[in-house]
Amino acid sequence: MFKAELIEKAARFRGAEEDPTRSLQACPALVLNADYTPLSYYPLSLWPWQTAIKAVFLDRVDIIESYDREVHSPNLDMKIPSVIALRQYVKPSEFPAFTRFNLFLRDRFVCQYCGSDKSLTFDHVIPRRAGGRTTWENIATACAPCNMKKGGRTPKEAHMQLQCEPIRPTHWQLQQYGKQFPPNYLHETWRDWLYWDIELEA
Repeated sequence: MFKAELIEKAARFRGAEEDPTRSLQACPALVLNADYTPLSYYPLSLWPWQTAIKAVFLDRVDIIESYDREVHSPNLDMKIPSVIALRQYVKPSEFPAFTRFNLFLRDRFVCQYCGSDKSLTFDHVIPRRAGGRTTWENIATACAPCNMKKGGRTPKEAHMQLQCEPIRPTHWQLQQYGKQFPPNYLHETWRDWLYWDIELEA
């Protein structure tokens, strides 16, 4: 079973009374873009409650949903925001940065040769000694044993088959991949803004 499936089975939307702790640190705000879509699915775009409240007072965000919990000051009683939306739209770049994290996300955090999710690293499909470059189209996620087995050979030379040919993903594609990895904790007020098929616990 893929890691994404395991996480999805464990993830559930929870109400405030089910918060694992009663501290304010358990009250992050889900951050939406001005079009009311999450800025990011994986990692999920969350701000600490202090950052969310500061953004509210700076008129940078609108409060969409709130927790039942409040913060107090001598002049203010305020519910902690649980969902906020940016007032100014942030346009994502068409192509995400070429980073280790984004590479692993593109390949769903599994080895592209055997499907393992253990001891992950990355592999040059065409070895560097043969002119292979460090690009989206020539790097694949690989576990350490498969990487050692393949060595400085091409997959064909090593008699190893790639599950998927490496591509340069778009920002939209990475967002879709990120939907496969919901976090273990999701507050019930986030439900209408996230597009995962996860049931709401009674």
